[in-house]
Amino acid sequence: MITPIEFCEKFNPCPEGLVFVQNRKTLAEAWEQCHRPDWMLWSLECIAHPQDHKNLRLFAIWCAKNTPTADGGTTGELLTDPRSIAALDVAERFANGLATEVELDAARAAAWAAAEATAGDAAWATAWATADATAWATADATARAAARAAARAAAEATAGDAAWAAQANQLRTMVSNPFKEGAK
Repeated sequence: MITPIEFCEKFNPCPEGLVFVQNRKTLAEAWEQCHRPDWMLWSLECIAHPQDHKNLRLFAIWCAKNTPTADGGTTGELLTDPRSIAALDVAERFANGLATEVELDAARAAAWAAAEATAGDAAWATAWATADATAWATADATARAAARAAARAAAEATAGDAAWAAQANQLRTMVSNPFKEGAK
């Protein structure tokens, strides 16, 4: 099994990720203790872990709806435009096989229009994250890249470290530790 240091030598993580992983004995431990879902998703790409498109898309939607905000709320509470709210619903239904690509395309267009309409508004970043999450739910986007971008957008727009931690915890409930002994 590859060590965290060997992993870093092979895949060249960002400086902050390198510092984080150097204090971990195993990659399984690093996964369990990681506070950044974008790092976790990046590590899945590095090891070419099979994508669970449904769960990764649902994670992106979760980020747009449930990332904690500095005031104790969630990103979903910042969404006031019905187009953004409906877009997340359609994206979730699409991930579950209950909406068509045509419905998703229309929801994506509406979500982008809602995001543009909120420019300068307090909910602007969340509206953009919602539009992005909806756009990335399409079949032509890689689910890992979609989830990583949605997590980053939602976390950077909100409570920072607390947002990252909540997202990392949620990701661990949706994607098994790929570095655990016997994981595939």
